[in-house]
Amino acid sequence: MADTYDLLLAGATVVNQDGAAVRDIGVREGKIVAIGSLSRNGARHVWDCAGLHVLPGVIDTQVHFREPGMTHKEDLESGSRSAVMGGVTAVFEMPNTDPLTIDDHAFSDKIGRAIGRMHCDFAFFIGGTADNWSRVAEYEQLPGCAGIKVFMGSSTGKLLIPDDNGLRAILENIRRRASFHAEDEPRLNERKLLRVENDPRSHPVWRDSVAALLATTRLVTLAREAGKRVHVLHVSTAEEIDFLAQHKDVATVEVTPHHLTLVAPECYERLGTRAQMNPPVRDARHRDAIWRGIADGTVDILGSDHAPHTLEEKSKTYPASPSGMTGVQTLVPLMLDHVNAGRLSLARFVDLSSHGPARVFGIANKGRIAVGYDADFTVVDLKRRETITNQWVASKAGWTPYDGMTVTGWPVGTVVRGAIVMRDGQLLKKGQGQPVQFLEALPSGT
Repeated sequence: MADTYDLLLAGATVVNQDGAAVRDIGVREGKIVAIGSLSRNGARHVWDCAGLHVLPGVIDTQVHFREPGMTHKEDLESGSRSAVMGGVTAVFEMPNTDPLTIDDHAFSDKIGRAIGRMHCDFAFFIGGTADNWSRVAEYEQLPGCAGIKVFMGSSTGKLLIPDDNGLRAILENIRRRASFHAEDEPRLNERKLLRVENDPRSHPVWRDSVAALLATTRLVTLAREAGKRVHVLHVSTAEEIDFLAQHKDVATVEVTPHHLTLVAPECYERLGTRAQMNPPVRDARHRDAIWRGIADGTVDILGSDHAPHTLEEKSKTYPASPSGMTGVQTLVPLMLDHVNAGRLSLARFVDLSSHGPARVFGIANKGRIAVGYDADFTVVDLKRRETITNQWVASKAGWTPYDGMTVTGWPVGTVVRGAIVMRDGQLLKKGQGQPVQFLEALPSGT
């Protein structure tokens, strides 16, 4: 008797560890059960994907969905809706909420808020602080925990750990890889006078490349002393790329689409504070170095650093304006446009957005199109030309710095554990996201 499938993706160009070739994918009970030339007989649902590429589900390892505490600009439902509309099947969400996600109670509250509301799969970081360092190994094992996140700069209150003693305490107690926002807080404080009122072009002057490199070198030195693994988020400078290339044994590297796409000073002159991010978008020398890091393998992961604020908030006069922009929904189309422009291969994009997250964070059952893995797929039309607009963005913030930008390559489907969540710009399945599992935190007996 022929195999039957809950879903059959037919005639797609499947991109996996075996290269790119036209294949069918059979899905049963949320898992990939067959790849090859498969009979359509008995399949409950057949999606004819001729002319489309099916990629392993894109995993965005850095988003800020603002819930609890700042839900006027984003929440777990709206942020995850934006994710799946852009072809993203799983997200890792950050701890700088209100209250902060720095203990098991706040973490459990987030999991409870996510179940039944988030449209993609999810994991949450727990913030490392000067007060909770002795419990970080315990927190890392919580189901759905992406790991420990530490802010060395650009944060306030308990989430900021600017000193080596505080960092050392975290590093000595973690067991899994921890993630770091690496900007040197003392240097940022020293240079605040370099901010020019109503001129966001001074943002990268204030938060200069030295502040980033100082923090990154301190972090790697401390990690090596402790014998622990670290992940450096949103690397934005040429000097960091060169340094981290020499320390891949302890440090992995994440970069963002905005640091690869926007360039100073043009972006500040055109977008004003809408281009304001931490760490900043810098000049072409730094952007080109990040592309070099993608080409030579220094870079491991793409994360959007989706950090929405309302247009009213962003319209405040610099430097009173908050740093952050939407990004989860534009990650895939921006990077596909770069693929079509020849800046990276489709296989390298898949490595950065699927294989890389699975490898760096030890994700169980995701990141590949392979039998036995979760049936997470990002379905794209590489030839489709579309214009990104504010109206398309599903985030509560309702805007994107790429409004009016025409791209080639577009997400046309998002499949999460066998369920078609988005197809042709329509949300089809709601609130079915589940916690991501990690190899180093699997429950006993799994």
